[in-house]
Amino acid sequence: MKYSDLADKSAAELQAMLKERKTELFTLKIKKQMMQLQNTSELKVAKKDIARINTALTAVAK
Repeated sequence: MKYSDLADKSAAELQAMLKERKTELFTLKIKKQMMQLQNTSELKVAKKDIARINTALTAVAK
């Protein structure tokens, strides 16, 4: 996901995406704890997506 994809979305859409990504991050962390996560780089990608969405939300708020 790129920031340019998020720039034209509304605040409600971004909030929904943020909730979805946070849920995904939570499940990935649980899988890691239980040694079921094969690709640990997914954690990094999910965190970066959350940061991008938060940046877009801040831009929309201004």
